[in-house]
Amino acid sequence: QVQLVESGGGLVQPGDSLRLSCTLSGRTFSNYNMGWFRQAPGKEREFVSGITFTGANTYYADSVKGRFTVSRDNPKNTVYLQMNSLKPEDTAVYYCAAAEKIQQILRSGAPNYWGRGTQVTVSS
Repeated sequence: QVQLVESGGGLVQPGDSLRLSCTLSGRTFSNYNMGWFRQAPGKEREFVSGITFTGANTYYADSVKGRFTVSRDNPKNTVYLQMNSLKPEDTAVYYCAAAEKIQQILRSGAPNYWGRGTQVTVSS
């Protein structure tokens, strides 16, 4: 069974940076498109970023474009989300996702596997 484990969340002030990591085990990492979602209190889970098998293509929600960068290191079975210029509106639980097809991340929000989530809190 595929396991996804996120790390790197925490409490920061507006303008600070964080880097989230997500490590996959149980299957071949490079066979999966990866993505990040987030869910803030009182809101639905929303798409944040996606990245294809080798990292050749990346995708971002308008709300984070220019501030967040997604990348992957396939030999380490790890995908990253570098978050800069953080805002209070970025406060949420961030979830890692793995999908056989990128459209599962970009369109349907139904990846094959979800991580457990990591809390990011940006204080004001």
